Amino acid sequence: MYKRKLLSFILSIGIGILSLVQAEKKLPNILWLTSEDNGPHLGCYGDSYATTPNIDNLAARGMIYTRAISNAPVCAPARTTIISGMYPPSTGSEHMRSMTSLPSGFKMYPTYLRELGYYCTNNSKEDYNLRKVGEVWHESGRKGHWRNRKKDQPFFAIFNFTVSHESQIRKRPHNAVHDPAKVRIPAYHPDHPAVRKDWAQYYDKMTEMDKQVGAKLKELEDDGLAEDTIVFYYGDHGSGMPRSKRWPFFSGLNVPLVVHVPKKWKEVAPDGNKLVGFSDRRVGFVDLAPTVLSIAGMKPPAHMQGHAFMGKHAAPAQDYSYGFRGRMDERYDMVRSVVGERYIYIRNYMPHKLYGQHVNYMFITPTTQIWRKLFDEGKLNEAQSHFWKTKPAEELYDLQEDPDEVKNLAKSDEHKDILNRMRKAHRAHTASIRDVGFLPEGEIHERSKDSTPYEMGHDDKKYPFEAIRSAAELASGMRKQDLGAITKLLDSKESAVRYWGAMGLLMQNESGVRHGRKKLLAALKDSSPYVRVIAAEALGKHGSTGNIKLAVKTLGTLADPIVNGCFPSMLAMNAIDHLDEKARPVLPTIQKMPITPNEVDGRFKGYVGRLVQTTLAELGATRADGDKPSKPKRKKK
Repeated sequence: MYKRKLLSFILSIGIGILSLVQAEKKLPNILWLTSEDNGPHLGCYGDSYATTPNIDNLAARGMIYTRAISNAPVCAPARTTIISGMYPPSTGSEHMRSMTSLPSGFKMYPTYLRELGYYCTNNSKEDYNLRKVGEVWHESGRKGHWRNRKKDQPFFAIFNFTVSHESQIRKRPHNAVHDPAKVRIPAYHPDHPAVRKDWAQYYDKMTEMDKQVGAKLKELEDDGLAEDTIVFYYGDHGSGMPRSKRWPFFSGLNVPLVVHVPKKWKEVAPDGNKLVGFSDRRVGFVDLAPTVLSIAGMKPPAHMQGHAFMGKHAAPAQDYSYGFRGRMDERYDMVRSVVGERYIYIRNYMPHKLYGQHVNYMFITPTTQIWRKLFDEGKLNEAQSHFWKTKPAEELYDLQEDPDEVKNLAKSDEHKDILNRMRKAHRAHTASIRDVGFLPEGEIHERSKDSTPYEMGHDDKKYPFEAIRSAAELASGMRKQDLGAITKLLDSKESAVRYWGAMGLLMQNESGVRHGRKKLLAALKDSSPYVRVIAAEALGKHGSTGNIKLAVKTLGTLADPIVNGCFPSMLAMNAIDHLDEKARPVLPTIQKMPITPNEVDGRFKGYVGRLVQTTLAELGATRADGDKPSKPKRKKK
């Protein structure tokens, strides 16, 4: 014990000395100004409707990135990507407001900056899907500021502006600034007064955010720090409007990224020390941590999966960036994206689910409500209807000719080579990071119980990646000629392979269930609750009357989060909701069951309750305690 304490004391002295030595070296200050829920709808990106003079002025003195992406199209997984310099599908943290851990020895990037002598502050949001270990920030919260550092100490500071957040687009009353009649409506949205109002208000909030950016830049100037500070401005994912936020189209991933490097620090500037201009280099949030470390002169740790695009250790430009979508609040999905110079490729592993699944928070926005209503009334064209339908296995869009991503080229003979190249890049990427998103969410946690999802993902015994990914590819390919092979997946000893077998039969609706009915019935007694849920959903939707009774009974036994755990419960409640009126026999169970699981992160606890309320609303019922549903009844197609 004494030796360990002595060693720890000596190590702490060594780190302290190293920090002092590094601090004496002249290092640039680094300031990140970030905004929430907005794409590159700025004057400097050529948007003439926008009013953003402060960011435009910064951009006139800096580098403007036109192919920057957030990797995730929603906040918590996007921030998780940044703080770790790793893809969340490799760390088990892709699902909205999940919580996992990094392996011992993998540090969040501010810790490395602190060891180099930086004073690190975050004002004001964290919201990671990874647990923090040790002291990551000197200050994190509303009081965080570079002004609190020691004299002449270099700083790394983040200021995050929330005024552009999705919730502010729908805030009423609102005094309009931009004329709704003049706003551009993307091809996928209906041209309706409510939609125009939301889009115009989004631009109004962008102008408010721009003023906050300007105020912070003035503080920097007033403190005499502008010539010693490298400034990044970026948004945290695509706009808060529906079909951008939460979806890994380019519209949901593309963010503004402007980097201003003072002449004094030209040697760390990007693209051959270029200070001003446009860059179509593919950069993502996974690249930010390696980049700030490179600016500070440190070689990024080998476990970081991003590529520095500035500084001493800048890496070669990459052909592609990669996006992902997992569970969005209470709704499950699995999508992967590949962004190139001109095209975006999308691989849907759950194509039977609607693009526009009913995420409760998204449906508060007026645009979402009117958009869905017009679809139900049959008043939309093909491009506008797309969001409310199920998905193909693959999508390919030409961002140059089709910036709204409404013309899928995946079946175009002319684009076969492009499709094949990007498909190959996607497969290589999932293999290189050992994407654990091919597992049911609960199994990510169960299989990594004594380690971490990252370590589990790199252990072939715990995670036979190739077998599971192959099953997912086969199941989600949506080919009738594969039904025999998909059914055989249910014979596997590997639970995740059986899960994809059941999923593959569910995806092909009546023909899938008819082909694999005997196997699905047997799967209702599977050792894995996730296999049981999917088998029950398939039989409940497309089976005979007797099959439906068995399926609903199975789902009812799995719905209680206290008895079964949160993850089987969430999956079961999603299945129950998808059964509509067929689920009525399970109504007494969900009216009485507890809806707040205990074992999950606090931000996660409301999701089962939302699913219960949604189902009750559709069935015209209330909780046994008399609580009324919070959401009106809706139609499904």
